[in-house]
Amino acid sequence: MIDSTASPVLDGHAIVAAKRKALRPSVETTHITVLVPVYDEADAINLFLARIYPILDSEGGTYTITFINDGSRDNTLGILLRASQLNPNISVINLTRNFGKEAALTAGLDQCDADAVIVMDVDLQDPPELIKPFVKNWRDGYDIVYGKRTARRTDSFLKRWTAKKFYKFFNSISNVEIPDNVGDFRLIDRRVVDAMGALKERNRFMKGLFAWVGYPAIAVPYERPQREAGKTKFGFGRLWNFALDGIFGFSTIPLKAWTYFGVLVAMGAIIYAAIVFVQTLMFGIDVPGYASLTIFILGLSSAQLISLGIIGEYLARLTLESKQRPNYLIEHHYKDDAS
Repeated sequence: MIDSTASPVLDGHAIVAAKRKALRPSVETTHITVLVPVYDEADAINLFLARIYPILDSEGGTYTITFINDGSRDNTLGILLRASQLNPNISVINLTRNFGKEAALTAGLDQCDADAVIVMDVDLQDPPELIKPFVKNWRDGYDIVYGKRTARRTDSFLKRWTAKKFYKFFNSISNVEIPDNVGDFRLIDRRVVDAMGALKERNRFMKGLFAWVGYPAIAVPYERPQREAGKTKFGFGRLWNFALDGIFGFSTIPLKAWTYFGVLVAMGAIIYAAIVFVQTLMFGIDVPGYASLTIFILGLSSAQLISLGIIGEYLARLTLESKQRPNYLIEHHYKDDAS
């Protein structure tokens, strides 16, 4: 990935982007879709629309704001349908239940037919003002333009620290590198949308998939503001499962590591057996050692349980993949016909 603050020397992505620039549609004929997954966000929708309307209207061409209602329990759907009646540029994809943000994004990408797609959250922590530099970089030939957080003062120290460690650990064990401090907030070109549609796995870690498909990419730095309304739906439990999906979906190293761990334990056992054998020959049978033996057995048993847990995580994901269930089900796609 390329950081816009890096050296101006052209690399491979920049060269490809320069060639792609001539293929971009004219401003007048460009159609952009903004994808916004929502779950219990009734308080934030009107604030979001008030901020984004002037920006999209000033870009030229045409646009659609597509909200994906991911099984909201409040009045989110009612507010969205009212907004779609007032503005024909708004469409609403209503899922039959809560499938999760990754599935909601997948539903939105599958349904859109725009020249470029902007993925963002409704809480305004993804500033709509970045749409302008996103579109500019896209017109310059980049197929992926992502927002890179330069500051996360609104997040707790624990959340910042765990996020930093996750990105570092993920990139160390995966052959796909995810830029740190980067979320789903980004613009992607039509060919990236098509590439994402070809990926059919059920356990979807979108940050990893966006990185996996490649294509010329550039970062736009920004400072992450506070949430304007509502509460975050990502507690520690969901973030933990989210991290596991990323790790187990993009790396087999956790599985392979236990092979080497087993070899080390076997070597240690052989060395320890040799020591005991020599001590017995030289000094006879030595009764002391019960405590150390108990600790060794408990430690090895714990390691075996952890290894079984890791195998279980991979097997659980294989089970879900083998069932071939769809990632989402759509109750209805409410478009400008207000149906």
